[in-house]
Amino acid sequence: MSKIRDFNLRDKGAHLWAGWNRPQRTIFALCAILVAGLLPFAGNYSFSNFLNTPISSFQDVLVYPVGMFVLMALGLNIVVGKSGMLDLGYVAFFAIGAYTMAVLGKHTHLNTWEILPIGIAFAMIAGVLLGIPTLRLRGDYLAIVTMGFGEIVRITALNTQNVGGPNGIANVPNPPRTFGIDFNIMTPNSFYWLVLALILLTIWMIRRLTVRRPGRAWEAIRQDEDAAELMGVPTLKYKIWSFVLGAGVGGAAGVVYASKTLYVSPEAFTFNISVLILSCVVFGGIGNIWGVVLGGVFLAYLPERIRFISNARQLVFGLTLVIIMNFRPDGILPRKKREKALKSAAETGVK
Repeated sequence: MSKIRDFNLRDKGAHLWAGWNRPQRTIFALCAILVAGLLPFAGNYSFSNFLNTPISSFQDVLVYPVGMFVLMALGLNIVVGKSGMLDLGYVAFFAIGAYTMAVLGKHTHLNTWEILPIGIAFAMIAGVLLGIPTLRLRGDYLAIVTMGFGEIVRITALNTQNVGGPNGIANVPNPPRTFGIDFNIMTPNSFYWLVLALILLTIWMIRRLTVRRPGRAWEAIRQDEDAAELMGVPTLKYKIWSFVLGAGVGGAAGVVYASKTLYVSPEAFTFNISVLILSCVVFGGIGNIWGVVLGGVFLAYLPERIRFISNARQLVFGLTLVIIMNFRPDGILPRKKREKALKSAAETGVK
């Protein structure tokens, strides 16, 4: 009965949203964006001691890991949530974007804004090169191949002296002053607004594609790839689409990360990052944009906030995930279609 009550509460919220007209939804969305944009200033008030983490200020944590994790989780959600493919090497595209920024920023006269599209393009090309030979695989086989790709990129960077080898690349340049806004280590708010802009652009892109042919094709592939192919859907084409778009988002995150931290090294792009980003998607709700955002915020901020308990924080973090996922096995905000199926099953069980 508690499950039915929970579904009814969420249904009321869904009906409330559905009952709003376009202007009301637009006003709500603008207010939400305004609140998100003002978040860095929350660290300036009396409760800033609660928001700050043991080693970083609230503003810095908002940029990395919170903002970056949300951005990368949205990109991975295109692959995992929309198309139903398991990618365990997503950190590779993050690394490609970061190293593109580091190498070009140090050895050319290009600035961050000029390198950003190049980093995205390199990540997307890597997505094509990985996707064409491997996306005919499914399930665990695809997961193993993508995991291997992530490790190949990291080990290649580790053993290539031209990109710093194990020492990495230091003194990566910050973005130039733009529209009167400074971007440097002393102005984390500027980087936060940049990451927020990229998040909003990614959400807009996903929502536009979801209601068009690519989105319908991804949904068909996720439900049953064989049936989709029999119905004439070019599955390989649209799987590569999702892989490439997700890679591009990861590449963009990597460029911003490198220009913010001023230093990149192979240790920053381990397999653990891929697992954490995938956890954000699963924890928030696979396929649900807002669930993924919420999952990214929670899983990025919590480990940083409890650093004061040292090594035990991993235990607390793991126990928190286990407890919450036991109560919400389909994520905090499951996809609407999944929610309807669960509601129907719960009602049948009650009867």
